[in-house]
Parts: sequence; structure tokens; C-alpha cells
Amino acid sequence: MNNVIPPMLKSIKSKKDQNNMISALDIGTSKVVVIVAELQPDGVLKIIGKGQHVSKGLKKGVVINIEHTMQAIQRAVEEAELMADCKISEVYTGIAGSHIKSLNSHGMVKIKDDEVTQMDIDRVRETAEAITLPTDQEVLHALDQEYIIDDQQGIKEPLEMSGMKLNVKVHIISGSIAARQNIIKCIKRCGLEVTHLVFQPLASSAAVLTEDEKELGVCLLDIGGGTTDIAVIKNGAFQHTAVIPVAGDQITNDIATAFHTTIQSAEDIKETYGCAMPSLVSTNEEIIEIPLVDGQAPKKITTQALAQVIEPRIEELFEKIQNEINRSRMGSTISSGIVITGGSSMLNGMVELGEKIFNMPVRIGIPRDIDGLLQVVENPRYSTGVGLLIMGKNDLQNSMNKAGSRNSIGHILKRAKIWFQGNF
Repeated sequence: MNNVIPPMLKSIKSKKDQNNMISALDIGTSKVVVIVAELQPDGVLKIIGKGQHVSKGLKKGVVINIEHTMQAIQRAVEEAELMADCKISEVYTGIAGSHIKSLNSHGMVKIKDDEVTQMDIDRVRETAEAITLPTDQEVLHALDQEYIIDDQQGIKEPLEMSGMKLNVKVHIISGSIAARQNIIKCIKRCGLEVTHLVFQPLASSAAVLTEDEKELGVCLLDIGGGTTDIAVIKNGAFQHTAVIPVAGDQITNDIATAFHTTIQSAEDIKETYGCAMPSLVSTNEEIIEIPLVDGQAPKKITTQALAQVIEPRIEELFEKIQNEINRSRMGSTISSGIVITGGSSMLNGMVELGEKIFNMPVRIGIPRDIDGLLQVVENPRYSTGVGLLIMGKNDLQNSMNKAGSRNSIGHILKRAKIWFQGNF
């Protein structure tokens, strides 16, 4: 526990800087990433720092070693603080893993005064969220899909609308209580506070999807190291989410097994020479030297042989995704195609193989609508981190607007008081 940074030793930036600073912590199976941004007066996020460290304390998105996870978080935080020249005290962080479950629910209440009030909205959402979960699960998110007033569907903002009956449809995402607690425990022991814990595809969608895609219908695939997260979005709302325990680490293990090399060597070879489709490999095949685990002379293989090992695993993953989409009956809603993001999406041939299997347009999702150190984070592997920053920005702007509204009301009341005192 000597590595733990006591909270009292963390100095604080100036009040102005601190209020405008947002930090994101992406704890993945293969890496831990910390990204720091400042919210500019024009509402743009300016990236000012990034830290990254190899993650060895998680498996398939779940903490399996608290000490190793803490060390990775601390190293990433220290690197980000050094680059951004600041101290990080609060973070937005993501959660993923095979323990994540989802379902659609609905609720209905009578409108009390023929006009929808905030109390009516709160009541109808409570009825929709009143579902039975296993004792080890808890609700992480209850995302509005649409409101229905009497027979009028597709309502996004029902407040002050007239009617007799209010219905709501919500998408509920639940997760393991223990998994959430362990993530928060690791973060707090590093002297940090968790501002918000977010299911990772929610964050990634904010970073890489366009508003048109969300309205028309899109399927987001966040392919990480341990898991692949699926999210289907239509009419601007989440319709279906799922997690598949197949991702980049399985590809790396296949390479290591096939060519009798170490996991690290297999990972390096995959990133440098890997391709998802052998047909895309140049006819002038490149020869790769692979070190063997027993210390013997390196083995020589071709890029074609490497692609032939990778392709079956990617095909398996895409077929599992296709089966999940078919099971959810969401295939017809995906009008604008599929967006692939996450570290494993950078493998050559992913788009081509995806279009072949899914029979629809496929593109790589890269973080957008950001400023500052773009060369540092304009990469699919940082989609979750940037998405967490965007969600933090939205929260910060909402709180600023509320504060401004309160100040305006307070100013009006103060002036009214002065007027009354002067005239009566």
C-alpha cells in the first residue's frame, strides 16, 4: 500500500482552472488511460493531457487484482498530470464486462392536473425502473427511449404537455454490484473521487457517432482487449446493448499459440503486421521473424500466414455480433450501418470483413468535436476516454446553466426587495 497517494497530498489548481477541468479514466482489460481536458468559453473541449499504462489487473473488463489495477491507475494519472500540469482529484470513469445485462421496460401513470409536471415524469420513470433484478445486480442506467401521452408517440420532452395518461419506454442497463464496488475501490485508494460511472458504449457513442446516425439507426461495436460492447441506437435513444466476451486478447492468444511465441510478441506482431482478411495482404508477402518461447532461433512466417490465423477469430466475433443483432430483432433498425471503435478496430481489413459479413456499410469510429492535443487522442482506442469527457462537459454546462438561472432569479428578487423597501 506504499504506492497509494493520500488525498490530502493532492494539491488543487486555482478555482477557475479546477472548475473548467474534466478528467476521464478509462480502465480497460489491456490498458488504463487518463485524459484531461479544459472546457473553453465557446463550449469546445481542449485536450491538455493524457496518461497511459499497461493494465494487468483486469480480465474481460472486471477487476481481478486490486493492487495491479491501482498501480496502473496511479501511473496513468501521474503521466496525465505531468503533461497537463495539474492535479487530478475527480474522474469520470467507465464500466464494462460480461456481467453487464440490459432490458427494455415501460411505465404508466395518470397525469394529475391534465398537464405533465416534473413530478409526473419522475413517477412514471420510477414505475418503469421498478424491475426485479438478481440480488448481485443493480441498475447502472435507465435511459429514456420515448414518452407517450395518451396515443401520441415519439415524445422526447413531455413537460407541460396536456393529456390524461403518461407512458415512458426506457432501456435499463444493469451490472454486478461487486464489479462496480471493486472499480470504485481501486480509484478511491488512489486518492480520486468518481464523479460518474458510465457504461462504456454510452461514452464511446458520444465521441464517435453523429446525430444523423443516432436518429436513422446505427450499431456501435466497441472492440477492446477483453470484451466487445454492442449498442444499437435509433431515434436518438439506446434500443439494445450487449457484451460479448470475445475481443483483441483472443486474437493475440491465437497468434501466440499458432506460432509458439510470447503474448507480448504476438501483440506486437498483430499491431504491426496483422490483417483481418488474407485476400488484402500484398502478393509480395513480407517475412516476419517471431521469437519463440523456448529461446530458440526466431521463426520466420509470412504476413499471409498471420492473416490466416487472425481471420477465423474475427469472423467468429462478427458472427456472434450478427447473432446478437438477430436475437434482439434490431437488424431492421440499423439504417446507417455499423461503426467500429476501440483499440482492436485498428486492425487492417476490419471494415472490409465487416461489410462482407454484416452486408451493410461499416466505418471506423474516431473521436470528434474536440480540440487541443488531437494527435494524442484522435484514435479509436481513446473513444471511451473522450466520450467520458464529453459527458462530463454536458454535466458541467448543465450545472453552469442552472447556477446562472438561480443567480438571475436571485438578482430579480433582490431588486424587487429593494424596490418594495423604497416605496412602502
